[in-house]
Amino acid sequence: MNYAKVLLDLYRLKRNEKKSPAQMKAMQDKKLRRLLYFAWEHSEYYHRVFAEVGISKNQISELPLSAFPSIDKGILMEHFDELVTVPGLKQTELRKFDEEDGMESKTFQNCHVVHSSGSTGIPGYFIYDEDAWNQMLLGIIRGALWNMSMPQIVKLLIGRPKILYIAATDGRYGGAMAVGDGIRGVGASQKYLDINTPLERWVEITSSFRPDIIIGYPSAIKILGELVQQGKVQVDVKRVISCGEPLSPGLRRFLKDVFRTEVVNFYGASESLALGVETGHEEGMVLFDDLNLIEVENGTMYLTSLYNFAQPLIRYRISDHLALKEPLVGSPFTRAEILLGRDEDILWFEDGKGGRDFLHPLAVEGFCVEGLKDYQFRQIDKTAFEMLAEVTDFNRQKVVRLEVLNKMKGILAEKKLAHVQFYIRFVDEIMPDRSTGKKPLILAGEVAV
Repeated sequence: MNYAKVLLDLYRLKRNEKKSPAQMKAMQDKKLRRLLYFAWEHSEYYHRVFAEVGISKNQISELPLSAFPSIDKGILMEHFDELVTVPGLKQTELRKFDEEDGMESKTFQNCHVVHSSGSTGIPGYFIYDEDAWNQMLLGIIRGALWNMSMPQIVKLLIGRPKILYIAATDGRYGGAMAVGDGIRGVGASQKYLDINTPLERWVEITSSFRPDIIIGYPSAIKILGELVQQGKVQVDVKRVISCGEPLSPGLRRFLKDVFRTEVVNFYGASESLALGVETGHEEGMVLFDDLNLIEVENGTMYLTSLYNFAQPLIRYRISDHLALKEPLVGSPFTRAEILLGRDEDILWFEDGKGGRDFLHPLAVEGFCVEGLKDYQFRQIDKTAFEMLAEVTDFNRQKVVRLEVLNKMKGILAEKKLAHVQFYIRFVDEIMPDRSTGKKPLILAGEVAV
């Protein structure tokens, strides 16, 4: 991304903040119709399923979005090759590229690749062509600098801010990839702090880098905040940007008090990395209606990405639960309250010598082992934890156990937690939490062996 062009495009995007709700709806509908027509013309899957429900090309301009069929991740993975509009792009080749190339290449067939691992343990792939990727990056930059005017943004960026990103950084995680590209696009300097890094290195890296802005998982930023609170790290930051997990009001207050600055909560998903932003719990989440169209029906959230034509996602079901609200006075954007989002615990361990470190759930969420259908982690005590594993075939248990043990051994060694004991316990079925409808990756509380 060219620096001057980024600022110009960001200025144009921010002009949408001045539109009226009616103007925003009109622009949103115009983008939606363009996407629906494009999907009809260029996606074999959408052309077929539209026709199957009786939708003709002539009706695309007039039917409400609710009349169009919805999809979910399972449908996307099953019909990936015929859904995408990039000629010749195949899921098998994409999976091979992801497994063999690692992070050596940023793009595959000129598309940026983000993978998301769900309850199946098999990565689902979300692709962005260059135009979609750049539009998404602008949405992220706007959200990160929310409530700042263009003169304020220019003043901030002229100083070439130093940005520390704390999260999982060793894979095709959309957040890490987008933040990296966005930071380069605005000419800032960056430093990644992977959540697998031993805690002692957090102090060294943060102290030497002296960041102006901190971005990352709120549970990870909280750990850095505790180090600041303990006097082990000194920082002077202009903004804290939370992403990747729900941010509770209590944690927001803690981060705001410790870092003495504004805390911005960014909302995104692999399916669309720029969904919304929240600067205060009372105001709710502001949804980017100029980039996406979000519906909520009977508690179910449907996403239609208005900017990604390489992999059209039309009425795509997402497991997050939202309650939509009217826009604030003077704002054209829909507001939402996120009722139920993922809020994982962290596994903390002690070495018996006064040392203490943690294992973040998202560091191990990417486990992809053939035959491993689903899993959860449960802390046993201060030096041990277990995996509850569900397999597709009872006969695969021995192979799954060996492969998982090898993977976890490497993760624990990297975190200097080799003394921690890890066990695998096979269960018949892993069920979601009854109150949230989502499967917690980490089961709360310690239990006896």
